[in-house]
Amino acid sequence: MILTVTLNTALDVTYTVEALVPHTSHRVGEVTERPGGKGLNVARVLGALGHDSVVTGFAGGPTGDVLRSLLAPLPPRDALVPVAGNTRRTLAVTDRSTGDTTQLNEPGPQVSAAEWAAFLRTYGELLADADAVALCGSLPPGIHVGAYAELVRIARAAAVPVLLDTSGEPLRRGIAARPDLVKPNAEELAQLTGSRDPLRAAGDARRRGAHAVIASLGPDGVLALTPDGAWRAAPPAPVRGNPTGAGDSAVAGLLSALAEGLDWPGRLARAVALSTATVLAPTAGEFDAGAYAELLPRIVVEPHPPTP
Repeated sequence: MILTVTLNTALDVTYTVEALVPHTSHRVGEVTERPGGKGLNVARVLGALGHDSVVTGFAGGPTGDVLRSLLAPLPPRDALVPVAGNTRRTLAVTDRSTGDTTQLNEPGPQVSAAEWAAFLRTYGELLADADAVALCGSLPPGIHVGAYAELVRIARAAAVPVLLDTSGEPLRRGIAARPDLVKPNAEELAQLTGSRDPLRAAGDARRRGAHAVIASLGPDGVLALTPDGAWRAAPPAPVRGNPTGAGDSAVAGLLSALAEGLDWPGRLARAVALSTATVLAPTAGEFDAGAYAELLPRIVVEPHPPTP
């Protein structure tokens, strides 16, 4: 079983309008709702790949009820911990005329000390059956900034490989707890280390405590710096589409390949193929299974720096 943690779950609401014009009223042509938050997105992709996955984190209030009802028929199993506050919503407004999307993200519910303690009990119980765990996304109000560092240490004490995918101060503190893998994008890595050279920044992140760093380079693929060496992995050609959820698909690829015992080139190829297939999918946040199968054997994985 693969466990994903989303402390700040969300109900993702998407409005589609013909054209988004500031300071005017709009008639919404289409409304979609789905359970969201990075770890839930990762678990959904894991389920599509055939992996048993469990989601935990927090859900509460009327919005949390809707989220859990939408989650119920999906492959990930629901182990979310109830809170008194209302789960946040993320509102995306898609402009048909340009294809652009405007995103509005609520902060999330206030989480009490008792609710955090209840989550820690659930987390510890779930780790007993986990092959790997992913800690994903932002922290809701009330959760201390070192929360991910605490969860990394608990996973390591249980001998469960742990991947951390967050940003800012929670990432800095989480890395110091020595996670097995971190997956920042280039901007998050630059903010962490002060360096805009991805290889130099990844090396700095490893010195800070991460065992392996997978830096997302957007359409250029990923850079991996691991105890076994450094690699670049990229799609065979640039693609156009919606990048929403591509990073979460990459995390699912890394976790599933880790659980299956693949080597680093195999893990990176799967991560890049899944993230690219997500960009190509007609529905934001999903991946195109046909494109994934066609891309996987064509992903270019090379040692980095390149050998002469």
